[in-house]
Amino acid sequence: MNGKPLPCNSPFVKLPFGGLRKEMLQLIAVVLMLCDHIWATYMSFGDWLTYIGRLAFPIFAFFIAEGFCRTSDVKKYALRLLSFGIISEIPFNLFYSSRIFNPYHQNVMFTLLLGLLAIIVIDRLKKDRSAKNIALSFLWLLLITAASVIGFVDYGFLGVMTVVMFYLFRDFPFAWLCQLIGMVLINIVFFEGQVIPFELFGKALEIPTQGFAVLSLVPIWLYGSKRFGKNRVLQYGFYAFYPAHMLVLYLIRYFA
Repeated sequence: MNGKPLPCNSPFVKLPFGGLRKEMLQLIAVVLMLCDHIWATYMSFGDWLTYIGRLAFPIFAFFIAEGFCRTSDVKKYALRLLSFGIISEIPFNLFYSSRIFNPYHQNVMFTLLLGLLAIIVIDRLKKDRSAKNIALSFLWLLLITAASVIGFVDYGFLGVMTVVMFYLFRDFPFAWLCQLIGMVLINIVFFEGQVIPFELFGKALEIPTQGFAVLSLVPIWLYGSKRFGKNRVLQYGFYAFYPAHMLVLYLIRYFA
C-alpha cells in the first residue's frame, strides 16, 4: 500500500480545476445516500430521490479500493469498518425494519468490509502465486462470497464485487472503460430488483433502478486524488454520519 498518485485513467484526462478532492466526493456520496434514505422513509412518491441515491454506493466502494492502496495500516482500516458496522447495525435495523434485531439484512459497512477483505486476499495472491497460497486464497474468496450471501449484507455479493472491480481495474491503461463495462454488468445485467418500465420503438422494456448507479462514474472520474488535509474529525465524521442519520430518520418517523 502506498500514497502514489492516481494514474491518469479518467476520460477527463486533464481537469482544469485539478479534479474533485476526496472530501468533495465523499460529501457528494453522503448527500446522495441521504436522498435515497429520505425517499425510503418519507417521500416514496419522489422516485427521483432513489434514482440519484443509487449513485452513492459505488462511490463508497471506489473509496475502499482507493483506501486500500493508500493506507499505511490495512488492519486498522478493516477494524474501523468492522467497528462502524457493529455501531450501525441497530440504527440500520430500526431504519429498515423498525426492529432492533433483523438477521435478514445487514448494513453496508459489512459489505464494504467484505470487499476490503477480498482485495487483501487478491493482493496477496498477486504477490505470492505458490500452489499453497492459490488454494488458500480460493478458499478465503469462497468464504467471503458465502458471508455476503448468507449474511444478507446490503447490495449482497454484487456489492462486494463492486469494491473488487474498482481495485482490479485501478491501474489499467483504460481503467475508465473497464469500470464502465464492470458497472453495466453489475448494476444492469446481473442486478435483480426494482425496475423501471419504458417503451422503445414500440417494444416494452425495463431497466433496473440500480442501473442509475452507472452514472456514479462521472463524479468518480472527476476525482483528483487530493485531499484538503488530514483531519481525523472529518474522517470519522463521514463514518459516524451513516448510523447517526438513520437513527435520526427513524426517530422522526417514530414520533411524527
